Amino acid sequence: MWEYPRPSRAADYDDDRRKARLREVRLGHNWHRGRQSRLILLRLSLIPLAILVIFGQYWTYDIAPERARLARTVPSVSSIAGPTTAQGADTAVFDLVGLGGLDAAETARALPSLSALGSVWAVRYDNTGIDTKVIADLIVRVTDAARAPNVVLVGHSMGGVIALEIAKHLHLDSSKKVLAVLLDCTPIDLHAVRAESRDQGEELMRWMGWFPGARESRVLRFVAETYARRDKYVTGRYDMDLGNLRDAVREVLRDKILDSDVASTGLIAAQFKAIVAGGAADDLRALAQSADGKPPPAIVFIRPRNPYADGVVDVEYSHQALIDRVGGVDGSLLVVTTRTTGHANPVQRPVEYNRVITQQVVPFIRLVERESSPAASR
Repeated sequence: MWEYPRPSRAADYDDDRRKARLREVRLGHNWHRGRQSRLILLRLSLIPLAILVIFGQYWTYDIAPERARLARTVPSVSSIAGPTTAQGADTAVFDLVGLGGLDAAETARALPSLSALGSVWAVRYDNTGIDTKVIADLIVRVTDAARAPNVVLVGHSMGGVIALEIAKHLHLDSSKKVLAVLLDCTPIDLHAVRAESRDQGEELMRWMGWFPGARESRVLRFVAETYARRDKYVTGRYDMDLGNLRDAVREVLRDKILDSDVASTGLIAAQFKAIVAGGAADDLRALAQSADGKPPPAIVFIRPRNPYADGVVDVEYSHQALIDRVGGVDGSLLVVTTRTTGHANPVQRPVEYNRVITQQVVPFIRLVERESSPAASR
């Protein structure tokens, strides 16, 4: 049987011929003028294309899912405890957390002494931002259902700024009587925020302003939160402890990225913006006047006796600002100084917080309430 001879692949293969063929078909092989410049421009044009591809992935897998999740969030309140006194049966106490917080439930549970004033509720913010009018309307609906005509608002740190604005809405635009507003280490305006914390907040606002998707991005949040913990792992100008860096990364992932119950970057920016807006002074002025026959609420400021125990807020500045706007011993202001607390930390120091609330805050609010009642005026 006749067999065709098999060609020898080794004999037919020619590397020079292969390279020549590649040169004949590669992009730009027929360019004779400005070939080098045209090739450089072509390669440079691939950079924005790569950036667009990366940005598309960033938007698809980071921004879009988080934006869809946040669109489903709304402010809400949760019941923590009922009143422990008969006098508190007609009063509802609402607790609000500060910068970086989302839900006040843990803080409210740490303060059972608030039950002496009335039923205790915790406010959970809308993760897309803060609308104090919406929260005030929610409080009106809840207290109407509970048949509680009186309201006490408790705000920790920046939460006090939000509490004052909500109190103004309730005082001026509702039938609810605001008995008191408790301010725990609250910065009355931006000048009351210590320089380091103020700089961090302003830097966050700048990021929010110019980087697309910064309000929702978990990647940017991860970078920012890890950088904020650099003192834990940076040991020198060019040195870092890799073990501590891993611990910091795990902490950020656990507490700030993977936890669905954490405040979003957009909410934190909205909280800081509330301080920047400086509306607390105007809210205090509005609350210092009677409205529709309702007396001004009592204002209570809780701060550490040692001002440097609070590393976030200049409590002495806020203390003086409150005296200027609310009044001294003859006004409706009570300033409570604590020995062991720091910056708005009732969860860490519940014993002292509950002690001062029981021994000083509750009696003061009851005294102001009696003195402002119609029977007392007669």
